[in-house]
Amino acid sequence: MNLVEIHIIQNVAPSNLNRDDTGSPKDAFFGGVRRARLSSQSQKRAVRDYFKATLSHGTLQPDDLALRTKRLVDELTDRLEVQGHSRDEARRVAKAALGGMGLAVDDRELTQYLLFMGRREISRLADIIHGHWQVLTEVAASSEAGDGQAKAKKKAAKAAVPSDLHKALETILDGGKAVDLALFGRMLADEPKWSIDAAAQVAHALSTHQVDREFDFYTAVDDLNPKEETGAGMMGDVEFYSACLYRYANVDLGQLVQSLQGDRELAAKGVEAFLRGFTLTLPSGKQNSFAAHNLPGFVALVTSEAAAPRNLAGAFEKPVRARDRRSLSGLSVEALLSTWETLDRAYGRARRQWVALLNLTDATVSYHGEHVKPSFDEALTAAMDGVRTLLEVK
Repeated sequence: MNLVEIHIIQNVAPSNLNRDDTGSPKDAFFGGVRRARLSSQSQKRAVRDYFKATLSHGTLQPDDLALRTKRLVDELTDRLEVQGHSRDEARRVAKAALGGMGLAVDDRELTQYLLFMGRREISRLADIIHGHWQVLTEVAASSEAGDGQAKAKKKAAKAAVPSDLHKALETILDGGKAVDLALFGRMLADEPKWSIDAAAQVAHALSTHQVDREFDFYTAVDDLNPKEETGAGMMGDVEFYSACLYRYANVDLGQLVQSLQGDRELAAKGVEAFLRGFTLTLPSGKQNSFAAHNLPGFVALVTSEAAAPRNLAGAFEKPVRARDRRSLSGLSVEALLSTWETLDRAYGRARRQWVALLNLTDATVSYHGEHVKPSFDEALTAAMDGVRTLLEVK
């Protein structure tokens, strides 16, 4: 496949960026020892937030993004109200339309599960509802008169919609050329025809070294305490660790173009936004307490033609240990480059490859004679030259 990959070494100060159900920072065993870990889901969420936060000055437009929500009835009601319908009626008809698509809505007017829908898909759905208002009003009235178990009600709601309208509703969910939806995919177990394969794969970030969790015991003072009361108003503790992380992701360029309905220019914009967002963001857990806003010390952007993805986490199977007054991040970069070249010698390199490196650590960086770029923008530009060549866009 044609793909772009990103490898990052990032030293992160004490933090709890991604915690489990007990509030502890996530971890994993790798190479026989405990490692710090950031889930792939938490990193994807950070990238999606970055897309939204940079809409005003980034390369993507609002309609290029998707929404993940159970509150589709509310969203449709808002849009139908703008088109001149009363709010109560709009809500009833929106539920009838979703029922006609086989998407169950519960008594709280939430969909059965989180739906990941492009903003263009939602706009088209609102337009179809508006265009078939009379029919769906009648369907809503008949559906409200019905009774029975949830499964039977779902089946009846779908059958109540005329076949021509049902076909129109079924054509809506084509991804809507939403970049984040194309990158991260959609899975609908009940309606697999609407599922979209993810073009991006994001690995769980792992520390390059062994970690031990630590505890921060804290107290808070009651500002209105009388002088004779010197005790704390509350107390507790929070777990944290610091870690030098290896982060990895890749994007299948062919799958991305396919999911964006052949729009190669939009695919290029999406790749650039993803590479920038993945590099510049971290999950936001407990940042008000730790403010661990640490940028990567090393970034490798690799665009390859007809190649297979290559996760380099194996470089850290043997945990990196600080030595000789060297930094963990610098030693980690050197371990990564050594493993990378070893794999190249054993399995070969891609037929055509564009490699762009950024190094801010104390590592000696050497990879097939590639020059280190002085800034992330220059590294990203070099990587995008390869992406645009493979996507055949100017």
